[in-house]
Amino acid sequence: MFESFTVIPSIDLKDGQVVRLLHGDMNRVTVYGADPAATARRFEDDGATLVHIVDLDGAIAGEPRNLDAIVRISAEVRCALDVSGGLRTIETIREVIAAGADRVSIGSAAFLFPDLIARACAEFPGRVFGSLDVRDGRLAIKGWVETTRMTVAKAAERFRDAGVAAVIVTDIARDGAQTGIDALRMAEIARSSRLPVIASGGVSTLDDIRGLAARFDDGVVGVVVGRALYEGNFSLREAIASAQP
Repeated sequence: MFESFTVIPSIDLKDGQVVRLLHGDMNRVTVYGADPAATARRFEDDGATLVHIVDLDGAIAGEPRNLDAIVRISAEVRCALDVSGGLRTIETIREVIAAGADRVSIGSAAFLFPDLIARACAEFPGRVFGSLDVRDGRLAIKGWVETTRMTVAKAAERFRDAGVAAVIVTDIARDGAQTGIDALRMAEIARSSRLPVIASGGVSTLDDIRGLAARFDDGVVGVVVGRALYEGNFSLREAIASAQP
């Protein structure tokens, strides 16, 4: 699926708007726009082949809450869409895919309903990513509101056994803070889990992207970039160019 290192721009949705949170805190919101479809179109024009969409309201509610926005985005772009947030039943996964998602990312449900992720992988082979949201070395769930006792290694094992295509690993302490990303840690998780890892959380410079891209052979296959793009640290075109070997 990932033949080369992939830069994946992120669109976080709250009340239909494009936002970013700081450290995953729903009370620390920056609004970047009211038209998610236009944002996605801009990313596609800049070279995106995959856009990561997070339904923040859905993550808290436990079911999708921004389906209309996903339908509109899907109608506007040809690039692939990966959707996450509130996917805790096979019905909601089907619903999001019917709305236009090419791939889905499942986090909380892998812990809350262990059979679901295996069922989703069987029904949609190659289209399911695991979401490994990490706080202090443990898995966080329910929109990062709760931290479980499950270790990264155990959660990764569960995803691997279920048959996910890749795992998105988010360092919550760094997310939205633009404090840099720990490429060595991401490579470690990729090697130990034997899963393709998409890194997320903390990207602030092109050097962060270069550092991750250099770990492609370790299994770090991509990076999700959000606030750094919205704040203008660099353009998506520059990010994609910097990831080339």
